[in-house]
Amino acid sequence: MNPIRLATIIRRDVIAALRTPIQFLGAPLITAFLYIFIFGSVMGARVGDIAGVPYITFVFPGILALNVIMAAFNGAAIRIYFARFLHFIQEMLVSPIAYRELIFGNLLAVFVRVLIIATGIALVGVLFGAVSLVHPFFLLFWLFITASFFGLVGFLVGLWADTFEQLGALPTFIVTPLTFLGGMFTSVHMLPPWMQVVTRFNPFFYVTDGFRYAMTGYTETSIFFASLLMSVLTLAFFAAVVYLVSRGWRIRE
Repeated sequence: MNPIRLATIIRRDVIAALRTPIQFLGAPLITAFLYIFIFGSVMGARVGDIAGVPYITFVFPGILALNVIMAAFNGAAIRIYFARFLHFIQEMLVSPIAYRELIFGNLLAVFVRVLIIATGIALVGVLFGAVSLVHPFFLLFWLFITASFFGLVGFLVGLWADTFEQLGALPTFIVTPLTFLGGMFTSVHMLPPWMQVVTRFNPFFYVTDGFRYAMTGYTETSIFFASLLMSVLTLAFFAAVVYLVSRGWRIRE
C-alpha cells in the first residue's frame, strides 16, 4: 500500500464531499436531531431505563449506527455509480494503482467522511445529554469496521446498479428495515421469542450492539463474537470486490 496514492484518493473524495455540505453533513445531522428528540427525549421520558441505562442514552448508539451505515453505503454506492456513469472509472483503473489500493483507499475515504458525520452527531447528542463513552478505542474500531463493511456493500451495489431506482432499492427495502429490526430502538429481550431468534441472524443487530457496548458498556450478545463476525464479513467482501474489479465486472462492459 503506497501512502501517497492512498492519501490522494482520500483527499479527492473528502474534498468532493465537502463541496456539498448540506447533503454531506446537513442531512444526517437533521435526521439524527429528529431521532434523538422524538425517540430519545420525548419517548425516553415515558420509557425510563433499559437495563439501568437511561433510554435516551440506550437509543443514541443505534441512531449513530444508523447514520454511519447510511453514510458509508450511500457514499460508496453513489461514488462508484457516477464513476461508471461518467466513464472516469477507467482512468483510475489504468493509473499505476493496484486494485486493492484503489478499493482500500476508497474505504479509508469513506471512514474519514463517516468520522466527520459521527463527530457532528455526537455533538448533537451532547446537547440532549444522550452521549456516554465507556470504551473510546472500541468505538473507533466499530466506526471503522462498520464504515468498511457497508462501504464495500455500497461499492458492490454501485457496480451492479444501472439506474437510480436500482441504486436506491437496497437501502429502501433492505438496509433501513434490517436496521430498525436490529435493536436500534429496543432491547432484543423486549421482542417475542421467535423474533429474538431471527434477530440473531441480522448483522445490523451486532453492529448496533457493538456501538452500544462501546458507548454504554451494555451488551446483549458476545462482543467478541460480534467483532469477529463483522471482521470476517468485511474481509470476505473486500476480497470479493477486489476480485470483481480485477475481472472488470460491470466496468468494461
